[in-house]
Amino acid sequence: MRKGIVVTARPGVEELAVRAERLGFSSFWVYDTPMLHGDPFVALGACAKVTSRIKLGVGVTSPALRSTPAAAGAFASLNALAPGRIICGIGTGNTARRTLGLPPATTAELERFTAALQGLCAGGTVEYREGDQVRDIRLLHAGQHVNTTDPIEFVVAANGLKAAAVAGRRGAGIISFALLDPAAWNAFHHARRQAAGAPHDADSYVMTSLYVLDEGEAPYGDAVRDATGHIVMSLLTFAAEAPAFAERLGAAERDAVRSLLARRGTTTTAPDRHTALYRDYLGRIAPADRDLILPSLIDALALVGTRDDLLARIATLEQAGIDEIVIQPVVDPPAEMAELAKLAT
Repeated sequence: MRKGIVVTARPGVEELAVRAERLGFSSFWVYDTPMLHGDPFVALGACAKVTSRIKLGVGVTSPALRSTPAAAGAFASLNALAPGRIICGIGTGNTARRTLGLPPATTAELERFTAALQGLCAGGTVEYREGDQVRDIRLLHAGQHVNTTDPIEFVVAANGLKAAAVAGRRGAGIISFALLDPAAWNAFHHARRQAAGAPHDADSYVMTSLYVLDEGEAPYGDAVRDATGHIVMSLLTFAAEAPAFAERLGAAERDAVRSLLARRGTTTTAPDRHTALYRDYLGRIAPADRDLILPSLIDALALVGTRDDLLARIATLEQAGIDEIVIQPVVDPPAEMAELAKLAT
């Protein structure tokens, strides 16, 4: 199975991209989370200038974040810097919209946006709507300023079957965050094939965290919690804003959600909760929050085990149709990337 790396956008990220390419990783991704981190297009533009092979992905943008013309121009501009190496991840903007205190885009909006970006980035003309105004638009200076010749890979962010079906209808791949259940991936691929009406060979990616245990090392110690805590905390944060989802969790997990809300000094109904809940989001957790990183959630959302354990689990995910595991290192990224590279051998 191929391996990739995902990081948050910040100055110096291009140094990690160079390291990822040297270590043989297939892809290097940057989150699109405007209220939390830097801009992914700026970050990947810097990465494009210092790499030559590795694919560069935005994971993921959304119609609720960026207009169609702006997004198309940004991706086609990246494609001019790194021809044929760009991956366009598109989702409903769940996290990025929640940081504004607003709902994500609908599945219908996701599909329209995906179709429009595919058309524009391939040099086509698409229908663009603002309110009651409808215009045909295209990238007018393709070839001079942007690249619409080399293909861009499109992947749809899916945590449910509707989004997987969008991927099928659009001939796109699938990307999901911390979803390590083979049965869920089998269902995704079935939904994608049905929607496509034909066999589908676009790639599937899963983003998660990984920790290789030394012989005899405790599976839920501080080092493990630090390496996987950002993934677990993302679920707890979502549950803190979605009581209906939280109710489906176990008792210990619901207690962790309540503790998180209390520590952040907010509630599930506070209108400004989005300004309090996202401290260090998708970054290394604070030591004081290690107790929230429950073993049950580590097991469900992250890859932790000895080398043999991890290789066996990765093989199971590959059998479920996942083509690439994308890992976010947060404690010591160079060391974690080297550890993952060794795991791939």
